[in-house]
Amino acid sequence: MTAAAAARQILTRLTEVMASRLHAQGKLDQVVEIIGECLSSEVCSIYLLREGMLELFATRGLNQSAVHVTRMAIGEGLTGAIAKKVETLNLAEAKAHPDFQYRPETGEEKFHSFAGVPIVYRERAVGVLCVQHVEPRRYEEVEIEALQTTAMVLSELIANAELIDEEQALGLTAEMTGPQTLSGLTLVKGLGAGHAVYHQPRVEITQVMAEDIEAERQRVYRAFDKMREQIDTLASQAEFGIGGEHEEVLETYKMFAYDEGWSRRINEAIDSGLTAEAAIERVQQHTRMRMREIDDPLLADRMHDLEDLANRLLRIVAGQVGTAASQGLRRDTILIARNLGPAELLEYDKRRLKGVILEEGSLTAHVVIVARAMNVPVIGRAKGVRTTIREGDEILLDASAGSAIVRPLPQVADAFQTRFAKSREKQAQYAALKDVEPFTRCGTRIQVMMNAGLRDDMTALALTGADGVGLFRTEFQFLVSATLPQRERQTRLYRDVLDAAGDKPVIFRTVDIGGDKSVPYLASEIAAQDENPAMGWRALRLALEREGLMKIQARSLLEAAAGRSLYVMFPMVSEPWEFDAAKQVFDEQLAFLRAQKKLLPERIHFGAMLEVPALAEVLDMLLPRLSFLSIGTNDLTQFLFAADRANPKLAERYDWLSPSILRFLRRVIQNSIGSGVDIGVCGEMGGRRLEALALLGIGYRRLSITPAAVGPIKELVRKVDLAELTAAMNGWLANPGPNLREQLSAWADARDIEYD
Repeated sequence: MTAAAAARQILTRLTEVMASRLHAQGKLDQVVEIIGECLSSEVCSIYLLREGMLELFATRGLNQSAVHVTRMAIGEGLTGAIAKKVETLNLAEAKAHPDFQYRPETGEEKFHSFAGVPIVYRERAVGVLCVQHVEPRRYEEVEIEALQTTAMVLSELIANAELIDEEQALGLTAEMTGPQTLSGLTLVKGLGAGHAVYHQPRVEITQVMAEDIEAERQRVYRAFDKMREQIDTLASQAEFGIGGEHEEVLETYKMFAYDEGWSRRINEAIDSGLTAEAAIERVQQHTRMRMREIDDPLLADRMHDLEDLANRLLRIVAGQVGTAASQGLRRDTILIARNLGPAELLEYDKRRLKGVILEEGSLTAHVVIVARAMNVPVIGRAKGVRTTIREGDEILLDASAGSAIVRPLPQVADAFQTRFAKSREKQAQYAALKDVEPFTRCGTRIQVMMNAGLRDDMTALALTGADGVGLFRTEFQFLVSATLPQRERQTRLYRDVLDAAGDKPVIFRTVDIGGDKSVPYLASEIAAQDENPAMGWRALRLALEREGLMKIQARSLLEAAAGRSLYVMFPMVSEPWEFDAAKQVFDEQLAFLRAQKKLLPERIHFGAMLEVPALAEVLDMLLPRLSFLSIGTNDLTQFLFAADRANPKLAERYDWLSPSILRFLRRVIQNSIGSGVDIGVCGEMGGRRLEALALLGIGYRRLSITPAAVGPIKELVRKVDLAELTAAMNGWLANPGPNLREQLSAWADARDIEYD
């Protein structure tokens, strides 16, 4: 018997039971008999969630006296493990499983084999359906699939018959009605308050059993056609095919979209009597079960691709094709998502978006880079999101602490708002400094510049009074695009940025993608091969090999800066020849434009980023070629300490105020004295007040930081006497104490200098 035939036989009989006038308990008693007979199973039992415990509600084969007596907690025994993990178990010998617990009142000691599936309602396990046999054997896939299909129908029966508490049927346990605190990984610091909105509103499957199988089949056919059309359109938009990386990614999607096996399984589920939505969900549940069994990360990624396509298909067939962004945000919002792409984040109204909570996410995710630029606080790797947060719940997000309070008590909300108000007052004080030049007490002018990467970021230049843009991350345009941005698009962006900056300088960093910032149309397969993407095929290394990429960007920058000064900075330079090779690309494009009688930039300033420690050893060779040098403290730190900053266990392990990194940074600036090259720091380190003090004390006079940090650093600069600070730093670095951070903090406290 096929899975569809077995399920259809069960569903046909279940339909009669559900339509009968029997009371709920009577229906369940008949259900276990029907399943047992159809699957020739000696035992069939249904456990339902009641008062937080799994209670035996009906059984065929176990002692009837155990019904409504046997109870176990979520996670307790095999049944509890199924409910906790929301996954299927299929065991030839139940007693051999580490979660097995013997319940003598059931009389189950003679049964060896065991299979169980969760009864899921709105993504929450509200019960377990299980079967047992005397002889040890694993159940056939046809039997497991029939059980899973039956469990879907049971979830609807159970909810409609009010066999469990209404709040449990909705997934509203105490965890979802009272105040709760979620913990996660800090991805972008900050405070935010708003109401929960799911990025992809959940598709509610309101009808499980089909009234007209052929009509359901046609609905799925139409949805498949639309989904395949979307994938084909995406593929046709790919306009940069060197190496074929984007084609391989899209071909994987197309392979799944056109996979006959996938569509056949959905059709078989419909044949068993399910609606189109229930059939897709049924096959998706099976895919999730297989994903948990896959150890190969590459295969697991492919299964995730299939999961994404299944979600797309489900939304199409249910008529819910848009994300929450397409519906618009109506009030202050904390956005909830499993993961999020940078382009998707940019679709949201920045005025309403107050924070983001991700179930997954990492420090190096593309969306984090964009969120930081948008000044939107983010936490990731937040566990229990879907079982804790409901749509519309009030959330207080403290991303700096990596936590979120869901449904806060009034007094907690008041305290948070007081803290928020103080933060806003402080921001207003910083904003008042926008026209104040940052001179130290001893009269030295410090350049305080800002980092940017989006066209909208340029408004912060006037709001903060920054001296210019010390780092414009050109890769943002590449990260949020499905294909390589055409030259015209790049030129338009760079020209808009220069227009917005007016007479203030903008340092454009050439594209830094690859490695951990892979894009599907350039380097996805290389990134997958890099065991350490941060030190892999990325930034200038990628751009020099992808000659067309570098040429297009060079031409775009030169054309955009016609009649003005252009500042160009090359990332991740390891040796002088790499700088020379990159500059040669610009020189060639400059010669081409000159031959075309095009208007050229008045002057071009070329610089490099010092992120790779090796470059510090050859600065005497490189400095004569440079107009400026920027120290990229984020990458430099992880390379110096051999510590991947994407690893949460290492993110806070090594201190920026360590004598090792401060001595390195001081040596760089001392070795550049007399070169005439402008040396600055570009990165998060310069935006933290105590770290900024240290940088000023070892000789740095240009800092490029996030717009939000410009005001606080300008305030700090005006309280510093450089001679006094330099003497203190030289003393500490010559003879380091056990904790330089504590020494510098005490020094700042004594002078009434605030720090983070």
